[in-house]
Amino acid sequence: MNRYPQFCPQPPHKGGAAPSTKSKEDHENSSSRWDFGTKAVHAGIFPDPSTGAIMTPIFQTSTYVQEYPGQHKGYAYARGKNPTRSQLESALAALENAQHGLCFSSGMGAIDAVIKRLRPGDEVICGDDLYGGSYRLFMRLYEPMGMVFHFVDLSDEGAVKSCLNEKTKMIWTETPTNPLMKVADIRALSMIAKAHGVMLAVDNTFASPYLQNPLDLGADLVMHSATKYLGGHSDVVMGFLATNNSALHEELAFILNSSGANPGPMDCYLVLRGIKTLHLRMKAHCENGRKVAYFLQQHPGVSKVYWPGFPEHPGHAIAQAQMKDFGGMISFELKSDQEEVAMRMASYTKVFALAESLGGVESLIGHPASMTHASIPRPQRLASGVSDTLLRLSVGIEGADDLIMDLDQAIRRALGL
Repeated sequence: MNRYPQFCPQPPHKGGAAPSTKSKEDHENSSSRWDFGTKAVHAGIFPDPSTGAIMTPIFQTSTYVQEYPGQHKGYAYARGKNPTRSQLESALAALENAQHGLCFSSGMGAIDAVIKRLRPGDEVICGDDLYGGSYRLFMRLYEPMGMVFHFVDLSDEGAVKSCLNEKTKMIWTETPTNPLMKVADIRALSMIAKAHGVMLAVDNTFASPYLQNPLDLGADLVMHSATKYLGGHSDVVMGFLATNNSALHEELAFILNSSGANPGPMDCYLVLRGIKTLHLRMKAHCENGRKVAYFLQQHPGVSKVYWPGFPEHPGHAIAQAQMKDFGGMISFELKSDQEEVAMRMASYTKVFALAESLGGVESLIGHPASMTHASIPRPQRLASGVSDTLLRLSVGIEGADDLIMDLDQAIRRALGL
């Protein structure tokens, strides 16, 4: 007899361990038909059956009582599973139209789990413009172990195909890229990947599931730094992986449990709360991003603006086809070749905060060369197009006129206009 009152973290079910995610049938029959806003609020999330609480409880526990050795309710030790985390994984998977989701303690923890699948001699084709932390992980930790990474322009199918060989295991892409806002054709890359039997993984952080769903376009795996738009409030660090491949999910779940890069329940609660307003926030990010991008394009002190919403952007047509909108991430160059001028401009803003990260409700400005991409050796960074004078914006949800005035005064002050 069970000596303890039963708590079922999911809806009541007959026999077996409590499921950590919704079944495929449930997913297809409910949230798959919902509007994105409805999914953001409800998909994969159930009221607490023991109390009726509409918000998922924070299960602040390291272990779980078992009825008999090896017999439990689906949860044995919190490194493996936690009910709060299970609900978040189910909810985020629904937003990416995925059958499976896994949460990690950071975006880099999620990427690390993916690369741990490789063996010495395996090769990966990567975009030539990517987050500095990803480059550092690939080149400083895994290249010395024998993995080989090719950095190419993923918008050039010929360049991608020229790197493919029998040792290629994966294509890793960001789209839009960080920080030059290049756009990769996910569907075209998926066709190349499938034709050669390699996996296509997409870092979807800049777009968020609201703007883009790579699995629907043929990708095998989607990664998010949930720290960014998913959490949305600059108060949590987390990573997420989504896939429809059950075998791949099981392999990654084993790596997660074995290496312990799991997030805590409080962090999971914060992201669960954050995604409920993802659709509302993304609309504001996109609206403000458009206004700021066009303002910068017309500013006398700005020489170039990187934003895929411009019709003249090389990847505009692809972005228009695979994204709902063009987002709130923008990079730009001032009409000065002096790094110090760009750095001063970034420090002169009053509404935009000078800080790393992105995707929060507040607007941020950064200098990639000395901040997010400082781990990339300067010659490689310059070769990829990330100059010493490049500035990157994460446009928040404040009043657009205030953001524009702030940038205007900072640019004019830095350039002496």
